Amino acid sequence: MSAAARTITVISHRRPAQTAGALAALAAAARATGAVVRLDEEETSKYGLSPGPGLELNAPRRPDVDLCVVLGGDGAILRALREYVDTEVPVFAVNFGEVGFLATIEPDEVEDGFRTALAGAFEVVTLPALQLSIDGEHQVAVNDVSLQRRPGARVAQLAYGVDGEELGSVRADGLVVATPVGSTGYNLANGGPVLAWGVEGYVVSFIAPHSLTARALVVSPDDTLTVHNRSMEAVEVAVDGRLGWELGPGRALTVTFERSAVPLAVLPGSTFYRRLRTKFGRLSA
Repeated sequence: MSAAARTITVISHRRPAQTAGALAALAAAARATGAVVRLDEEETSKYGLSPGPGLELNAPRRPDVDLCVVLGGDGAILRALREYVDTEVPVFAVNFGEVGFLATIEPDEVEDGFRTALAGAFEVVTLPALQLSIDGEHQVAVNDVSLQRRPGARVAQLAYGVDGEELGSVRADGLVVATPVGSTGYNLANGGPVLAWGVEGYVVSFIAPHSLTARALVVSPDDTLTVHNRSMEAVEVAVDGRLGWELGPGRALTVTFERSAVPLAVLPGSTFYRRLRTKFGRLSA
C-alpha cells in the first residue's frame, strides 16, 4: 500500500464532456480529505474551471506530487506514464477509452475508487520501458516503438541484430518492438507473443513481412537491439503510437530494456491474467 495522497495532478483525454463528472468526484473526494487537485493550464481551460476548495488551477505539472490521476483511454494513460517515468509518482487511471488495458478502475467505480486512491489503498506495479536512440536523439517507450514504411512508399528493408550480431534482414511494411505491457497491442495484432507482466525481456514482431521465415523474437533484457534501415527511403517511427520521428536510409535505431521505470497503480488482488481475460473478453463478447 502507499501513503495517503495530499497532492494530485490530473491528465485527461480530449473529450471533457465524458470526464467532467469524474473530475468533480475527484475534487469532492479531495475536499473531504484535505488533499489538493492540481490542474495545469491546459486542463483548467479544457474544463472551464473556477477557483474553489481543493483545487489549484493553472498549476504547472510537477514531478513531486503524490499521485497522478488519468481520465481517459490507453493513449492518455501512456502519456501520463511517460510523464512520470523514473519517478515514484503512481499513475491511477480511470478508463474512458475502449480497452483501457492499463486502467485501474472503470467510470462507474469512481466514488469508491477515488477514496481508495486518496487513501493510498492500492498497490504499485513498477513496469519496464524501452530506451530508444537514433543518432544521439533519445526517447522512452512504455508500450512499443514501431517502424513503418510511409503511405505509398515501397516495402521497407529492415535489418535487425542483437549486441552487434545481425540476425536477419526482412522486407516488410515495418516492425514493432514492444515491452511486456505493449505486447498486447500492435505486437499482438502482428501475431507476436503476449508477455506477462513480470517477464524480463522485450519482443520484436514484423508488420506484413514479405517472408515465410520472419518470426517474432523475444530479446533478453540485458541485450541491445539495433534496427538498420536499408531501404531507399526513410521509414516513420512511432513511439507509443505517436509519430514524430523518422529513420532515414542507412540510419539505425538502438533499443535497450529498462526493468523498473513506470509506477502503475493497481487495485489489490488485480493480476495480469485477470486483466487480460477481462479486457479482451469484453472485446469478443
